[in-house]
Amino acid sequence: MEPSIQYTRTTDGVNIAYWSIGEGLPVIQVPPIPWSNLKSEWEDAGHRSWYERNAQGRRLIRYDSRGSGLSDREAPAFDTDGFVMDIEAVADRLGLDRFAIYGVSPGAPLAVSYAVRHPERLTHLILWCPAYRVGDAASAEWEAMNSLIDKDWNLFTETAAHSLVAGWSESDAARAYAAHMRASVDRGAPVLQTIRGLIMQEEDLSRVKCPTLVLQRIDATSSMASARYLASGIANTEFVLVEGGALLPWVGDMAAVAGAIDRFLGIESVAPAPDVSAAAPGAMATILFTDIEGSTKMTQQQGDEAAQGVVRAHNTVVRAALSRYGGAETKHTGDGIMASFPLASSAIDAAIAIQQGVAAAPVKFRVRIGLNAGEPVVEESDLFGTAVQLARRVCDKAEAGTILVTDVVRQLAAGKGFLFSDQGVEPLKGFDDPVRLYQVRWQEGQVG
Repeated sequence: MEPSIQYTRTTDGVNIAYWSIGEGLPVIQVPPIPWSNLKSEWEDAGHRSWYERNAQGRRLIRYDSRGSGLSDREAPAFDTDGFVMDIEAVADRLGLDRFAIYGVSPGAPLAVSYAVRHPERLTHLILWCPAYRVGDAASAEWEAMNSLIDKDWNLFTETAAHSLVAGWSESDAARAYAAHMRASVDRGAPVLQTIRGLIMQEEDLSRVKCPTLVLQRIDATSSMASARYLASGIANTEFVLVEGGALLPWVGDMAAVAGAIDRFLGIESVAPAPDVSAAAPGAMATILFTDIEGSTKMTQQQGDEAAQGVVRAHNTVVRAALSRYGGAETKHTGDGIMASFPLASSAIDAAIAIQQGVAAAPVKFRVRIGLNAGEPVVEESDLFGTAVQLARRVCDKAEAGTILVTDVVRQLAAGKGFLFSDQGVEPLKGFDDPVRLYQVRWQEGQVG
């Protein structure tokens, strides 16, 4: 059923359309200004599936910003102050004392601005593929395409939707989003000139006091610099990378994006990953160990607080990969994590995602990863035995920034498209016989 659209009025007299669905912690979603139209979004299957998923376990609130959609297309001001008034009006009309805010791409700067101005009202801040800094590729591409607005409105929306939003490989989603863009604003609307100004509005990030989640697509290069900038500038921030390059969260693995938000908000996911650490005795499992390079030395040189920041960044990257590929965290080792997977291919996928996530993290550190497969002993939700001990030794043998696996892992993942480099037979502490090891190539141009 389509949600009931209601209106509120800002302090400068602008009528703002909004709806609210679900129950639980209120979450106000700041739209990717100026592309917002509550009606056309609900009629689009992609938008609707995303909203319905994110209304599970929380109260999702969406509004059209001034100048777009069902809200007033004319307004006294199309600047940061004016757009923050829109958020204030919706929160006040609904009587929200405390709530979370979720800023989408060009809406992320406004979410940050609201967090700076009203720290007492926010429980959480979520930023998705943020377009924040002028030097980002996103702002440069928008400027290059702005000349098309007056010449060919349809060409502008189709090009922007394909090249910047959905990607050229997602033609159906891109065409749907281009139609949504045209429904959001009219050609020549004053609000179209605000995008660059909003990106230029930089706040004192030290004034953001609530826990923050920065969600970034690995291949969305237009927003990567902004994502890193915000994650490093806002204290108490989790930085999570998800696969793909589309700025539409429902394109690709929507469950991974929604699940990351669930965990951040403390909401149990609708479809939690299976607890493979509690598998029946004798079941085959692939064991993965991570280890942060030089963690003890880092603590001595940089202090406990800086070292703990690295551990938090590591934990965020690893746990996101485990969630995405069906792994179960068995235990934290202090400077790493032990996890298990029912499939060797999933474990390797997760290891690659971890190395990619570490490479892109705003906090600079490196990890070594080791994998082995076997039939571990299961006892009180922990795993023991030769299979586990060998995985630990393989991790110890790996160099920082690499993934080492035993031959059994390589054979189990045969035909899955992974590239392995034979490292030869190596002696491992505690094992009488040397073990043949293989390095997984996880980045372009990597050699064994």
